[in-house]
Amino acid sequence: MAYISCSSAVANNASKFLNSHNQFNSVAKIFTSSNYRSCFNVRPINFDAAKNSIDVKYFQFRWSSRRGLAGGGCNQSLTTVFNSLSSNNGVPASEERVVVLVIGGGGREHAICYALHRSPSCDAVFCAPGNCGISNSGDATCISELDISDSSAVIAFCREWGVGLVVVGPEAPLVAGLANDLVKAGIPTFGPSSEAAALEGSKDFMKRLCDKYGIPTAKYQSFTDPSAAKAYIKEQGAPTVVKADGLAAGKGVVVAMTLEEAYEAVDSMLVRSIFGSAGGRVVIEEYLEGEEASFFAIVDGENAIGLESAQDHKRVGDGDTGPNTGGMGAYSPAPVLTKELQSVVMESIIFPTVKGMAEEGCKFVGVLYAGLMIEKKSGLPKLIEYNVRFGDPECQVSYQLS
Repeated sequence: MAYISCSSAVANNASKFLNSHNQFNSVAKIFTSSNYRSCFNVRPINFDAAKNSIDVKYFQFRWSSRRGLAGGGCNQSLTTVFNSLSSNNGVPASEERVVVLVIGGGGREHAICYALHRSPSCDAVFCAPGNCGISNSGDATCISELDISDSSAVIAFCREWGVGLVVVGPEAPLVAGLANDLVKAGIPTFGPSSEAAALEGSKDFMKRLCDKYGIPTAKYQSFTDPSAAKAYIKEQGAPTVVKADGLAAGKGVVVAMTLEEAYEAVDSMLVRSIFGSAGGRVVIEEYLEGEEASFFAIVDGENAIGLESAQDHKRVGDGDTGPNTGGMGAYSPAPVLTKELQSVVMESIIFPTVKGMAEEGCKFVGVLYAGLMIEKKSGLPKLIEYNVRFGDPECQVSYQLS
């Protein structure tokens, strides 16, 4: 696929050019746009070659040329824009290149678009809904109108625009089953099914998997009754960790240094429901002392390849104080995760998880993000949590190493 943007001043010439070149006869749509770097923000209009004119301020058209992404500003002539298609970005003309749709709109998705845009195997990149930074950088065409919670709308877009791969950035669409629907529709997707995404969608599910397959993790119990949870906390003592079972945007974990803090965390989740249904069950977990780190692996359902490590600045306050956040920045690689420890993580945590998920009938496909604690007393890694996608902000720094 290739994409060109230009002003209405060259619309007539564009129509004449397309009519005179058979290789471009597959033009399907003309899209209005207020900015050539951010297209598809308004309703598409049909292109009628017979009329030989278009009454819009800006437009963008598409054809099957397999010559990559070409952008043209409003001050460029049509000839200049079409001449830019002579470059194949180093890919042989016979090699198939893929159009990619990235789902999401944060810094993580920008990092993914940045990497894909520079891949010689990638023909073009869309991002839905995207953001202004992605749009202004030119790393992808943002589709702000596409409702990513509507699988049928995403599938229809993929079919219309010849998308050959969908990369799902955030966890919520994965837990909701977007990957299931895309795969069922025959659209290749990088991201796990909703069943496999339960590794992140339910901390209780993850902990039970660890118990069953011997994956090292902190001792725990799960509760839906606040009184029972408090009784267990009193028995175990403080410090302790209280976690909302479901998705809470990285904010559903309380490291309680006193019993009172732990009781308050239980009440906030089970009684006051500050996280809604995500906090309808809590996991009370053993407090582990050590250094946290993140490790990423690519998984195809049966095999796994380790990627890079990272560490994020989690606490909101200076000096690593205050409540946890969704991430205040990150750096990569993590010095604490030596090559030797990375091998331990693969053998004791990643591989048993991949095998366990397959045996449970929900093979994991996508990126497995292990939140780890390197214990102070043993120097060995234990699994704190799983994410079923790249982390944000970790993704932003680790992609710079590729």
